[in-house]
Amino acid sequence: MKDLPKNLNQKLEARKANNALRKLGMQDDLVDFSSNDYLGFSKNETIFDDAHKFLIENNIKQNGATGSRLLSGNHKLYNVVEQQLCEFHNSPSAIIFNSGYDANIGFFSSVPQRGDIILYDEYIHASIRDGISMSNAKGYKFKHNDLTDLERHLERSREVSNETNIYIVTESVFSMDGDTPDLVALAQISKTHQAYLVVDEAHAIGVFGSKGEGLIQQLNLEHQVFARIITFGKAMGCHGAAILGSNVLKEYLVNFSRPFIYTTGLPPHSLSTILASYKALPDSENKASLHKNINFFKTEIAKNNLSDIFIDSKSAIHCCIISGNKRVKSIASKIQNKGFDVKPILSPTVPENQERLRFCIHSYNSEKEISEVLAILATFVSI
Repeated sequence: MKDLPKNLNQKLEARKANNALRKLGMQDDLVDFSSNDYLGFSKNETIFDDAHKFLIENNIKQNGATGSRLLSGNHKLYNVVEQQLCEFHNSPSAIIFNSGYDANIGFFSSVPQRGDIILYDEYIHASIRDGISMSNAKGYKFKHNDLTDLERHLERSREVSNETNIYIVTESVFSMDGDTPDLVALAQISKTHQAYLVVDEAHAIGVFGSKGEGLIQQLNLEHQVFARIITFGKAMGCHGAAILGSNVLKEYLVNFSRPFIYTTGLPPHSLSTILASYKALPDSENKASLHKNINFFKTEIAKNNLSDIFIDSKSAIHCCIISGNKRVKSIASKIQNKGFDVKPILSPTVPENQERLRFCIHSYNSEKEISEVLAILATFVSI
């Protein structure tokens, strides 16, 4: 087998020199402060049993989808789950994708057209950036959660043409900061400028809302948003994603979204697990436990005099800024050696000098674990 081309080897060597080389790790027995399993649903035995029971009771004994949904893969469970998503999320339509990455690629590569403009938060997820790069529309970033900067872009765009379609893109909870934009103001700005608001709710589903519906519904904004991207691999503990929007948007995506058209559908078991997770969500005590732990975590941040290096967050994601790939990796390793799974986030994933430790809080973390991990962190960052 041939060696890697020289230019690719050079890219790898540059990553190594910058202490930024990614490697696959193994699951371990450390105390979990790194996974997206905020409610513990991924290991919930009731959800597991209910998903299997549903398949057996409905005589669905099929391992795979057999093809894309436009060929042979649109088995009957798709309609069941998509209808449930519409009802739960108060949306006219829902269209399931194989992952959040696929959903974002599928939307942004097909919906904005040549001549359109996409204004996106500078900290938007990589999957959205990749989708925008595949679009024929022009994309411009605005400063993180800075609505004044966004309005400057909007006014400049409208000076060029009042007929241009403008898409405003944000996340309801940012994956690398854990913070939230002013969604009410964003909805009003979108209305004022006749723009299409698109919100990725990946890290809000299951965490916010009276039943875990997400921040958009908590704020009663679902009818002011053009499209919502929801994912099931975070708090829902399973796999897949969906785009919520109008019936015409769904029809368009079925016809023009290449990641939807040209991929094998999800197997019945994946969809049955989504059903079981949503069934468990409204009555789950896990959400209350999660928010109790989030509040306790914030209290312990202040107690350990760490507030200055943490990004303020009300979500399950809390980030401690520790500049430099080498230093943040070293501190993460020391915390892991003490029994706590806390991951470093390195540049170029985040901007240089914004490297950080990312703490994910869960319903199943104990107050003792939270106190200990932050006390350990305080010891290392003071050295």
